[in-house]
Amino acid sequence: MSDFLLEIGLEEVPARMIAGAEAELGRRVNDLLTRERLLGPAAKLTTYSTPRRLAVLVEDVLTNQSDTEERLTGPSWKVAFKDGLQTAAAEAFAKKAGVAVEALEKVTNAKGEYVGATVKRQGRAAAELLAAELPKEVAGIYWAKNMYWRAGKPERFVRPVRWLVALMDSTIVPLEIAGIAAGNASRGHRVLHGEASVVIDHATHYAEALRKAFVVADVAERRHSIRKALDAETRTVAGARWRQDAALIETVVHLTEWPTVVLGDFEPEYLALPEEVLVTVMRDHQKYFAVEGADGKLAPHFLAVLNTQVDDEGREIIRHGNARVLRARFKDARFFWDFDQKTPLAQRVESLKKVTFQKELGSYFWKMEESLKVSRELAILAEDAGVAFDVTALVQAVKLAKTDLTTELVKEFTELQGVIGGLYARAQDLGERVALAIYEQYTPTSTEDGIPLSIEGQLLGLADRIQTITAMFGIGKAPTGSKDPFALRRAANAIVKILAESGLPLTLNEVVQASGAKGGNREEVAAFLRERLHFYLKDVRGFAYDVVNAVLAADASFVRDAIARAEALTVARESADFAAISAAFKRIKNILRQAEEKGFTAAPAERDRLSTEAKQLADEAHTLAPRVAKLRAARAYAEALALIATLRPAVDAFFDKVMVLDPDPDIRGGHLYLIQSVLGGFSGIADFSEIVTS
Repeated sequence: MSDFLLEIGLEEVPARMIAGAEAELGRRVNDLLTRERLLGPAAKLTTYSTPRRLAVLVEDVLTNQSDTEERLTGPSWKVAFKDGLQTAAAEAFAKKAGVAVEALEKVTNAKGEYVGATVKRQGRAAAELLAAELPKEVAGIYWAKNMYWRAGKPERFVRPVRWLVALMDSTIVPLEIAGIAAGNASRGHRVLHGEASVVIDHATHYAEALRKAFVVADVAERRHSIRKALDAETRTVAGARWRQDAALIETVVHLTEWPTVVLGDFEPEYLALPEEVLVTVMRDHQKYFAVEGADGKLAPHFLAVLNTQVDDEGREIIRHGNARVLRARFKDARFFWDFDQKTPLAQRVESLKKVTFQKELGSYFWKMEESLKVSRELAILAEDAGVAFDVTALVQAVKLAKTDLTTELVKEFTELQGVIGGLYARAQDLGERVALAIYEQYTPTSTEDGIPLSIEGQLLGLADRIQTITAMFGIGKAPTGSKDPFALRRAANAIVKILAESGLPLTLNEVVQASGAKGGNREEVAAFLRERLHFYLKDVRGFAYDVVNAVLAADASFVRDAIARAEALTVARESADFAAISAAFKRIKNILRQAEEKGFTAAPAERDRLSTEAKQLADEAHTLAPRVAKLRAARAYAEALALIATLRPAVDAFFDKVMVLDPDPDIRGGHLYLIQSVLGGFSGIADFSEIVTS
């Protein structure tokens, strides 16, 4: 057994791309070694990454493949040996198998006698296989953006490849990527170690050798180190704590190789600006962590994560330099805040005519007018359902929602669109409902985000997103494959999430109807939202795929109801009786499909012509159907499913004793009518035939 190491040295890779590439490299190497039968019984794979490298270490790798023996079957014996003499078919098969014609054997199976051959294949050396196959796997790594860097050469990668390490224990694996031959020399921290080589004398010594060169290759170790350093620096300020920011942690982890932290200060006068502005400047523009006091309010300090190690004098220089840059950004933000207040949001509506939403559709003024129509339709539906909210505030919020796009602060800090509009609305005393709806209009931005707190914000979010989706679909801009330049999937995910987690009694169909979509466009948009509901139930809520399919086959419009049915079905499917009923419903669908293909029709039959089992099933179904319907109407789905499961004895007896497709057309028609009635009468909660049973 050996240990294998691969390191790809690169120019600095954008932080947002590293984690995905690290995981993909590990997966590709593991799949390759598995496919080639090179993983030992105690195999362990570890991945590493920094801005300048991707690496994978696999312990317990076989140095050679084991030899294999394979049985091949060729043409029929009569064709290969006609009248006892070998034919061209026998010679061709022997050549393909790599054996002499005399080594061919007669193989007898259920289909007859055939030519067979036993082929022994000698295992290849791991180093030989890796040298041949690994470059293809590396080239196949997905990057959001690639580049060429060698004139006239075909390879593309996220950044130029600068060095390669490939070792089997201490022996170099002779592979080549992008013109770079692998060796045993890596590189350390660009500043602290310089460009001098770091020799890796054994694959398992990789992490330690880099640590001596001021590189922490393990991502989890860097993450832990950064958190400890943030804690230590913050403790120097009485009662303070750094504001947790998981996304920023991941960013700085992938920006550094040897992280350290410095605490800096800024003038308390800037705390007069909204926290959202200050935190955005620190986080999004400078990659600084905010600091808050014991009261949870922002404190006049920041934490910067450095990719270097300096002495006390150097730390002071860096601290003052970072504070100077931050002060300039805050000064700009304060100027823009004050300048923007001179023009109220209401006076900015007309300016939206000069801001393009989409070149084929029109301006943001056009979008505002269209969203206003949608929001009014949604408001009517919500009011009719008894939802209490402020319609006037909703209308005003929709009119002003995009006006902050014309402000200087949003032009400078685009991440704050919507948030700035809400803050300006509050500062201009437009009412808390209006301000909150505008502030929350872009939430949720992901499946992890919360939904808007206010009804007005929820309705504004629905109207804005469904209008965008419908308009884009109308001009042929629907997402295709992995391409979604207008983030329509994210918009649809947000619609589903709002309907799932709010008290709004609106369905997906009603939202589509309110959008004004017509004809084929309407059907496309409805199907798109159903697809995102499927994603939400399966990938966000974690329901099994067959449960999701079963629930959505019955009804895919009322989101909260679909969740309730999926929850009940998840519990019910564990019952043996319910599993049997699900299998029976699958059988019913298959029989009905066969009957349709053969032209058989379903029609009620005279009761005295039906068998005892058919009558029993008909009576049981007739008795249970109204009780199930009542429970379903009350959304007591668990009780309804338990009741449906009691139909099992009658269903089992029917299928055990009855020939459904009876030769007599009247009896056959009666049987088809019966099972069709059972299927239709009990499939309102879910299409049980979709449930996978053993």
